[in-house]
Amino acid sequence: MIRTWISFILSIQVFFSFSPPHRYLNHKMSSEVKASLLHGVKELKIETRPLPSPAATEVQVAVQATGLCGSDLHYYNHYRNGDIIVQEPLTLGHESSGVVTEVGSAVSDLKVGDKVALEVGLPCLDCELCKEGRYNICKTLKFRSSAKSFPHFQGTLQERINHPAAYCYKLPPTVSLEQGAILEPLGVAIHGARRAALKEGSTVLILGAGAVGLLCAAMSKVNGAKKVIIADIQAERVEFAVQNKFADASIVVPMKRPQAIEEKLAFAKEVAELVKAQTEKGEVDAVFECTGVESCLQAAIYSTRPGGRILLIGMGSPIQTLPISAAALREVDLVGVFRYADTYKEAIELVSSGNSLFPDLSKLITHRFKGFGEIPNAFAMAGRVKDDEGNLVLKVLIDTEKRESHI
Repeated sequence: MIRTWISFILSIQVFFSFSPPHRYLNHKMSSEVKASLLHGVKELKIETRPLPSPAATEVQVAVQATGLCGSDLHYYNHYRNGDIIVQEPLTLGHESSGVVTEVGSAVSDLKVGDKVALEVGLPCLDCELCKEGRYNICKTLKFRSSAKSFPHFQGTLQERINHPAAYCYKLPPTVSLEQGAILEPLGVAIHGARRAALKEGSTVLILGAGAVGLLCAAMSKVNGAKKVIIADIQAERVEFAVQNKFADASIVVPMKRPQAIEEKLAFAKEVAELVKAQTEKGEVDAVFECTGVESCLQAAIYSTRPGGRILLIGMGSPIQTLPISAAALREVDLVGVFRYADTYKEAIELVSSGNSLFPDLSKLITHRFKGFGEIPNAFAMAGRVKDDEGNLVLKVLIDTEKRESHI
């Protein structure tokens, strides 16, 4: 009996001496993880999938905060996003942060327990675009929760994922996991601000007061805009923007649905007049078009000064009729903005800087859901303008690890 106990103790000592100590900090050593999979229109199922240990250059992350965005809703409601059709069960979610639970053998800058924000687009790094630093438009980029590549690059609404350490950004103690999840849409706004190249003292118009529009407004202020005007059909959204210092002035766009092209252009000019009434010079220097709605882009063209710039951020109608001569004859530039490139470090620095021009990101998160069982309810809420109590719905966040304490 004594000999048996001695053998047991020696075996334990040998086991611990040859095993990496960080593995014992991971309280979930299962080779399977729980995941939410979309099988059809509004058909979500909770299933398990195998997850091996991370590769040498990867870390394993327990995903804890995921925000829902427009592309997630398109897939959920239509099982497609524009021309991109889902071909196999797809895990959604890409605005995410979490905690490192395991590190690959070649990773030295992250450790178990670190809070990280996830950049979920993985480019090839070999093409000319990647070498130019424009990896966001790499032709072979894989993006989590997008059905563009096949097999699909599965999203973050799962317990844990293995992800390249190079695309996991350590969060300082002052930045919460919730804020870490918002760094992804903030990256879109940062990228848009770079493409806008705003001059100090510019007047800026934001069309669309959703989460991305609000973040574009905030980045315009950070980048020296003298006045930021935000417009939306929802009065509560533009009021929120001004009250919480995302923007300086607001416009409620009339609820009209013109059909003929002449009627659409007349309506666009009407909206442009509302914009001009808010400016000193009667025109704006730049417009961030965050809706993708045809009449909004038309209004943007009529609202922009000669030599100004329109940033195309909203993914809306793929084919639009535009007063292109009104842009061309005044050299108004139409500039595409697609996702982001190399924005996370700047975003983390900005969020943790205490910059007085930058509003509190946590105010964007209006609804929180905890646990895998609540994911369908989160999607249902994200598709609404207001909840049952009449509260504004902006950003819906899912905490897939249900806990009592705040993340």
